[in-house]
Amino acid sequence: MRSVGVCLVILAAVCWGVSGGIANILMDKGWDPIVISFYRGAIGFLCFFTWFLIRFKQNRTSSKKLYLWSFLAGVGVAGNFTFYFFTIQASGVAVASTLMYTAPVFVLVISFLLRIERSTWFKWGCIFGVLIGVVMLTGAYNTDSISVGVLGMISGLSAGLCYALFIFGFKNASSIGKPQPTLTIAFFSFCFILFLVADIRELSSVLTSGDLVWFLLLGVQGAGVSFILYVIGMKWIAPTTASMVAMVEPVTASLFGFLLIGDHLTLVQLLGIALILITVVVLSLKKPAPVQESPIVYAEEVSIM
Repeated sequence: MRSVGVCLVILAAVCWGVSGGIANILMDKGWDPIVISFYRGAIGFLCFFTWFLIRFKQNRTSSKKLYLWSFLAGVGVAGNFTFYFFTIQASGVAVASTLMYTAPVFVLVISFLLRIERSTWFKWGCIFGVLIGVVMLTGAYNTDSISVGVLGMISGLSAGLCYALFIFGFKNASSIGKPQPTLTIAFFSFCFILFLVADIRELSSVLTSGDLVWFLLLGVQGAGVSFILYVIGMKWIAPTTASMVAMVEPVTASLFGFLLIGDHLTLVQLLGIALILITVVVLSLKKPAPVQESPIVYAEEVSIM
């Protein structure tokens, strides 16, 4: 069954990578990143809610901690999707997807601050490696001709930070209850938050536009089906294996951007992408070393987009 789990996670990662390309197509058509993000999450919510109702009796829960962690996961995924799409708009699919995968570094730093993880030279070396990769990818080493705008870089790193928040929230909520109520609550929170900040007129215009099929495809494969595939696949493989397999996402996004959208990267940027991804894989393979017992789950062990 391990091979089945690996295949399911690969399919999920491919869906996430393609979703960045679909979002880029919609933004080229003039749609706002917040609106695109809202529909991706809203359609995903409908998928998770249906999954929740299928086994309602087994999924019922009244845990306040589950609701709290799930809400934090919803805040994280709302910020992640939105900043990710803003970064695509500013810097391209390949750069956006790679910057988002700095999330394990943010998780590690937060773990240091919360005293969940012991600080070591190896871990700081991984952090330094990712920072060097980010500098190479964004062109920050040459401020006169920076290849990625400052706003794009900040937005991409913010997507990674929000991704880290989602990892913490989802992993801890899943340790209390099942993934169906966790994802349902998280994405309900997601929809509520983005509905408050989105342009209502543009949201409603999607329903009568010729691009509705693109939005449906984005939501179904980019949130609903992909997350369900990932959660099921995680039953049969280790978290570290899932973290490595999920690296298919930025590769897929980069290929999608290059072949269908026309994104081009320099050799230095490609080396920066490689350095970031390799460092994250090495970091994922390293087992966490806790400094003390903590009710917070070691969120470094999971990687979900």
